[in-house]
Amino acid sequence: VQLQASGGGLVQAGGSLRLSCAASRRTSTNNAMGWFRQVPGKDREFVAAISWRGESVYYADDVKGRVTISRDNAQGTVYLQMNSLTPEDTAVYYCASYLRSFPDNSGRSGVRYWGKGTLVTVSA
Repeated sequence: VQLQASGGGLVQAGGSLRLSCAASRRTSTNNAMGWFRQVPGKDREFVAAISWRGESVYYADDVKGRVTISRDNAQGTVYLQMNSLTPEDTAVYYCASYLRSFPDNSGRSGVRYWGKGTLVTVSA
């Protein structure tokens, strides 16, 4: 089982970052993939998800219009392009693999595997 997230870092408000998640075949083939984030002291929250073939995407309301999730199944990689970042986007971002080809509850449940997080810090 392998989900390796990367691309986090420090960015100024209004800037952009692209997160990547390299997934092993076992964790990505025929599985929806997604991103969650967590701030210390708060629950992990859903950010975005994408179905196995990419035909369906799901976004949390507070990132819709600023974030784009995509995947390259040939490379086994899932991306999260984040634009117009605000300090409220500061969090540890986690890559996730779902149980099935489509995530449950519009991405908010059904995660089977979690990757290690990557820290995104947005300065004011």
